[in-house]
Amino acid sequence: MVVLNRIYTRTGDGGETALSDGSRVAKTDPRVEAYGTVDELNAAMGLCRLHGGAMADPLAVIQNELFDLGADLSRPDMAGDAKAPYPVLRIIDEQVTRLEAEIDAMNARLAPLRSFILPGGSPLAAHLHMARTIARRAERQAVALAALGDANPAALRYLNRLSDWLFVAARVANLDAGGDILWQPGASRGAES
Repeated sequence: MVVLNRIYTRTGDGGETALSDGSRVAKTDPRVEAYGTVDELNAAMGLCRLHGGAMADPLAVIQNELFDLGADLSRPDMAGDAKAPYPVLRIIDEQVTRLEAEIDAMNARLAPLRSFILPGGSPLAAHLHMARTIARRAERQAVALAALGDANPAALRYLNRLSDWLFVAARVANLDAGGDILWQPGASRGAES
């Protein structure tokens, strides 16, 4: 259980922050960048939920999992998990599998893509596309963290699958709002091009 009696602590005034294992790192540390972007993604998901309608429940599940993901990324030394004084929260493959099943169910409602699509359409779709791009950035940062040798492979798969989930969900959101906005290569270049 988390108890926050005081919001400011002044411990970060010097440009450092504490990881979930208690170690202190610079606020520019790749681990902080990765879980900070997951936090940004979670805020974007909150905007998606404002317009979520039938998607509100799965979006709420994902928001909760993003807190799990942030906790995962904020804990270095996966090899030391067994020695931790409390159970360490890590993303697991079953969460990735659930996202895949949801993607398949949503995608079954959609026509195959014949063009790239432009982000936008309905308000929900626009927010889902924004969240998708943040998820991709979080994934790149988590991959960079993994390249340094210490990131949960399931967390990387989760972020990759989540961006796919958000893309398909945006297409579903546009299904009743006039459909996808298709990219028209070179459309503004004129006939002489």
